[in-house]
Amino acid sequence: MNEQQVLDVKEKFRKLMGYAKEYIPERFELIYQMHTGFGSRILTAPASSIDYYHNAFPGGYIDHVLRVVEFSMNLYNFYVENGMSVKGFTKENLVFVAMHHDLGKLGFPGEGREKYLPNDSEWHRKNLGKVYKHNENIPFALVQDLSLYLLQKSGISMCFEEFLAIKIHDGLYDDTNKPYFISRTESAGLKSNLPYIVHTADLMASKHEYSMWKDSNNPETEKQEEESAVEFFKKIFEQ
Repeated sequence: MNEQQVLDVKEKFRKLMGYAKEYIPERFELIYQMHTGFGSRILTAPASSIDYYHNAFPGGYIDHVLRVVEFSMNLYNFYVENGMSVKGFTKENLVFVAMHHDLGKLGFPGEGREKYLPNDSEWHRKNLGKVYKHNENIPFALVQDLSLYLLQKSGISMCFEEFLAIKIHDGLYDDTNKPYFISRTESAGLKSNLPYIVHTADLMASKHEYSMWKDSNNPETEKQEEESAVEFFKKIFEQ
């Protein structure tokens, strides 16, 4: 990362913590301590390991999480403006879940315990796009499970609605979530739209980041300026 990139990521981290302080004030200090406890990793971690996934570059994690938080708030407003239900959860719940849905991608606290390591195989980087590799020196854990573990280890309480939304934020991309999203009875359905909003925001952010990667690597296409969240949502929902 060059000096400007470092400054950009630091600014995004400050903005993310600003949302935490505004919307999650009672838990802010513990949230801030947990994030800063990862040291420089909080600024350098990628959001994925393969270049064509999304944000597989230093600082990609913070960039992705901030985008999901902002997309979630835009979706919340979209729900309200279109008469869709936002009962059963608050903006605090929404920001908390969006901010921590991918927390497990940071790995475990401590030196050498990050989830993703720079890939030392040039062949894999060049031919398969595997910019990073998984750290084999830490226990295997699904991202959502590690996210929940890190929160409880840091003494950060959460309500069941927050716990569940983090747990199932991958939606139907994870087969184990099917009982939550494909209910056979009315009583077995999700009680609020919180999981739907965060899952949709995460999916849209990932697709947006993929598009930016594709544009930046296409020699026949000039890289377009990043669309604002509002313009992006309008384009998606008008289709």
